[in-house]
Amino acid sequence: MKKIVVLGCGLVGRVIAEDLSTNFDVTSVDFSQKNLDKISVKKINKKCLDLQDPNQIKNVVNDFDLVVGALPGDMGFETMKQVILTKKDIVDISFFPEDPFALDRLAKENNVTAIMDCGVAPGMGNIIFSYHDQSMQISDYECLVGGLPKNREWPFEYKAVFSPVDVIEEYTRPARYVHNSQLVVKEALSETELIDFDGVGTLESWNSDGLRTLIDTMKHVPNMIEKTLRYPGCVEYLKVLRACGYFSKDEVNVNGNKIRPIDLTAKLLFPLWEMKEEDEDFTVMRIKISGEEKGAKVTYTYYLLDKFQNKTMSMARTTGYTCTAAVNLLAEGMFSKKGISPPEYLGAHFDFINNYLEKRNVIYHVKKELV
Repeated sequence: MKKIVVLGCGLVGRVIAEDLSTNFDVTSVDFSQKNLDKISVKKINKKCLDLQDPNQIKNVVNDFDLVVGALPGDMGFETMKQVILTKKDIVDISFFPEDPFALDRLAKENNVTAIMDCGVAPGMGNIIFSYHDQSMQISDYECLVGGLPKNREWPFEYKAVFSPVDVIEEYTRPARYVHNSQLVVKEALSETELIDFDGVGTLESWNSDGLRTLIDTMKHVPNMIEKTLRYPGCVEYLKVLRACGYFSKDEVNVNGNKIRPIDLTAKLLFPLWEMKEEDEDFTVMRIKISGEEKGAKVTYTYYLLDKFQNKTMSMARTTGYTCTAAVNLLAEGMFSKKGISPPEYLGAHFDFINNYLEKRNVIYHVKKELV
């Protein structure tokens, strides 16, 4: 039985570890014993370590066949680098801000397969995109996605499954999309639209930097955009906080102490955004892919509406199970491309991944229309 170590035991990391434990010998590592104690599967091994220390990462992954990275984004790049140096394959969901291809040469030199951004979006959205790119000439790709609490609580009507600092990054990092084959850069939270979704109602979309690697790997597609979804009104609160400097990383002097406003903001907001055990959530994603297929103009629309079930957060399931599907691909020798692989490189394995998700009741409904 292959041995797998999952670095990070937050809401998503725990779901990943528990799912993988059905087929593999799994060890979960986290700095928080409280997080580790929430694991419900007894046969999962647990290690409480501070993974901000690169030496700890090297030491802990040495005895394993494969590594899963489920750490906050600001730790993701360095973690992947250290794992590569140990010559271990890795599947990662951390959404780190650095250019992943900066590690491509290192991964190839160490004969490592490193799949990154392997969640829901980026992740499954990229896989769907590249799956259709193999059989049609795509002109337009649009992905609208959001993870939201079932109960709307003032003022933000939002709960965070991921690290709060990673969430704040979405509100500050410039948003990039492609229009008429030209890269467009807009302010995050810009160009808001109200859109109705079946089973949900009206949500507000806004520009976020979710295309990521697609900007480089899908340059032949002239129009590509990804937007994040929140309940209407949330964006205005976030814009006020950003305009007042609460998301700034530049240190300010407060009574002789230097602090970064973003660190204080994260501390204040996390209790408001933290998912409680009794909280329920849902994930909604709509992907539209348009172009020419076999001489006809077509549009494929994928729609995901996944809800909290089996005492498991939806965003943790939809993200975590995409990751574990990729882990199974590697473990079974079905994917072995060396170097850095963004999720769009897995397009040829769409059927395997989609079937894997369906078995876990994560269902992407698809509709094909002739234009």
